Amino acid sequence: MSEIDVYAAMQTLRAVRRLRPDPVPEPVLRRVLEAATWAPTGGNAQPWRVIVVRDPERKQVLGQLYAERWAAYATHHRGLLANAPDAEKERAERMIAAGDYLAENFGATPVVAVFCFNPERMAITDAKLDRVSVVGGASIYPAVENLLLACRAEGLGCVLTTLLCTCEAEVRELLEIPEPWATAAAVPIGYPVGKGHGPLSRRPVEKLAFNDTWGAPYA
Repeated sequence: MSEIDVYAAMQTLRAVRRLRPDPVPEPVLRRVLEAATWAPTGGNAQPWRVIVVRDPERKQVLGQLYAERWAAYATHHRGLLANAPDAEKERAERMIAAGDYLAENFGATPVVAVFCFNPERMAITDAKLDRVSVVGGASIYPAVENLLLACRAEGLGCVLTTLLCTCEAEVRELLEIPEPWATAAAVPIGYPVGKGHGPLSRRPVEKLAFNDTWGAPYA
């Protein structure tokens, strides 16, 4: 495990979609899974579980399901870029190309961590509001992010994906997930092809943070 400052880890945690098929050593894998367990959850209920998929046949099926959905997503995304500036198109095409690589090689990924959750053990305080419910994710995705950051510290490539949630019935049958458990994310993990992680490009604080009220410039 490499020593890396937490800020440096967050600043360089790229979505790494090009992964080698080399196996991940068990002690390394256990460390990143343990990091996930440290994440906060409502009432410390930890209403999530993670299925560590390494079986080649199951990974191949997950890969087929993922590739079908990625193809539709990539086609739609390219259509949205039709009138975008050239620089934006170029950045997006690099992302899509990396996504194409992941879709083509998903089944060869050494580890796919499928995160599941139990809605009956979660305080979903926005469930009755007239909008999309997101609060339940607060008890799941911090664990996913902990795992991603731990992968960064271990030199592992990783990416949070949710496309397989659109075919949850097939994934549930394949991985024998019981009711009422559902899927929240699938994280392919492996050593990067090439450089892997690196500096991120994100909007500055001034574009994302407000002072006291919505729209008031942050100073």
